[in-house]
Amino acid sequence: MKPTASKEWQELINHFNEIQNFSLKDMFIENNMRANDFTFEQSGYYFDLSKNLITQNTIPLLIKLARELKLEHEIEDMFSGKKINQTENRSVLHTALRDVKSSEHIVDGQDILKNVNTEIQKMESFVQTVHKGDFKGYTGKNIKNVVNIGIGGSNLGPLMVYEALKHYSVENINVQFISNIDGTHFIETIKDLHPESTLFVICSKTFTTQETMVNAFTARKWVQDYFGSEQATKHHFVAVSTNIEKVMEFGIGRNNIFQFWDWVGGRYSLTSAIGLSLMIGLGIENFHLLRAGFHQMDQHFKSTDLEKNIPVLLGLLGVWYNNFFKVETHAIIPYDQYLKYLPGYLQQTDMESNGKSTDRNGEYVDYQTGPIVWGEPGTDGQHAFFQLIHQGTKKIPCDFIGFVNPLHELNHHHEILLANFFAQQEALAFGKSEAEVAKENIDSWLIPFRTFQGNNPSTCILGERLTPESLGVLIALYEHKVFVQGIIWNIFSFDQWGVELGKQLASRILAEIKNGVVNKAQHDNSTSNLLQYYLRKSKE
Repeated sequence: MKPTASKEWQELINHFNEIQNFSLKDMFIENNMRANDFTFEQSGYYFDLSKNLITQNTIPLLIKLARELKLEHEIEDMFSGKKINQTENRSVLHTALRDVKSSEHIVDGQDILKNVNTEIQKMESFVQTVHKGDFKGYTGKNIKNVVNIGIGGSNLGPLMVYEALKHYSVENINVQFISNIDGTHFIETIKDLHPESTLFVICSKTFTTQETMVNAFTARKWVQDYFGSEQATKHHFVAVSTNIEKVMEFGIGRNNIFQFWDWVGGRYSLTSAIGLSLMIGLGIENFHLLRAGFHQMDQHFKSTDLEKNIPVLLGLLGVWYNNFFKVETHAIIPYDQYLKYLPGYLQQTDMESNGKSTDRNGEYVDYQTGPIVWGEPGTDGQHAFFQLIHQGTKKIPCDFIGFVNPLHELNHHHEILLANFFAQQEALAFGKSEAEVAKENIDSWLIPFRTFQGNNPSTCILGERLTPESLGVLIALYEHKVFVQGIIWNIFSFDQWGVELGKQLASRILAEIKNGVVNKAQHDNSTSNLLQYYLRKSKE
């Protein structure tokens, strides 16, 4: 159903027109207990939505829209294994990857949990051989360095999680990540590694992804050149793929091939065998705690009424800003250096899922869908882009993510960090009026420059401590938030056809670069000129 055609959408338009001049400062003055009305505790997190541009009527109206668009039914369809990824005729069952409590999950006559658990047990057995030193390199050296080669979901998720949980990492194992086809990424990653103690994990569902395979073949050459033997490959490479034949052609033994399935989307795959490098680097127990955190939020999303369902509430707030306030971006600001890659990871989760302009009926939409997601850790962001959020002309909803307890002993650092965490939310919401500035006895002409309008919305997500389990909760929260928004916008969130065209054109252009001849008939004037310039200068 087209959301804008519903009477609930019109009711939200009317509501927006009534409150568009809403003042957070006034609302907190009128109701000094406002925060209590918009605060939730769930899965070790404290969620404060009170600094959002909403009244007591906003959430009920948004939930009314969600029910009209059958959100509860859509949630049930996803968990049950219905093929909701209709353009690829696939189920969407990443939640089964972290189902740590059910005994079975039957879809199309198959128990997919049996397959999941079998593969996880295979991962565990392999990881134990690495940790114990039973899996050795070609010359009998223990593995000390693990290099994950993948791109997109085969890189962003494992990279983000490994860096986020580095505090919990296994001693004497160092995990690195190569994704970019730019040779610089490969060279800079391996320059301090030694082939004798390095294991490469090649992650590609089809084992044909260009960036991944170019890096994989370069890694294989690096290993084989050092040892002078093709036999070294099976001692220094494992793969995560569905293409068994291609992997074995590469030189990897069948026992060192780990599988996942078509019902796992790349950006939702880090708790599948794609997380093999995580299990090696963080340990088996921590990998399972991560899965348990995912499952905890999965169950909350699946079973909780919409009115208290955190992913639903955050998803609906996103629709509220995106479609009624007409904001175009959303900032993710973690006040924890370990989460430095979280904004980039959530860019893919959100923008690859909901960056669509065609609805589920194949018609172009006439309303905004997915926002531009971006961000950096605090306090670095305060000295970079916060100026625009505080005093610029754009309204940018922000998610502030922090933790009560640090993973280090520098408590005075953490107190300053959290002081900034709380202060920025307060400053964005309430600003500083001209009258307040005037009391500081500054020259009157400076008053406009030091005035902050405030009324900038933010959501506070405050956890107890960053752990494998709490990280799993956080990631699943955003996954389900994105799903909610896709349902409201009537788009398919689990395909990504938008990445295909550039790949096709790149293959054609690569042939021209290798041949040194530009086929002008295949290109516009700009592309032809660029290619000719490149070829001319590269020869010089």
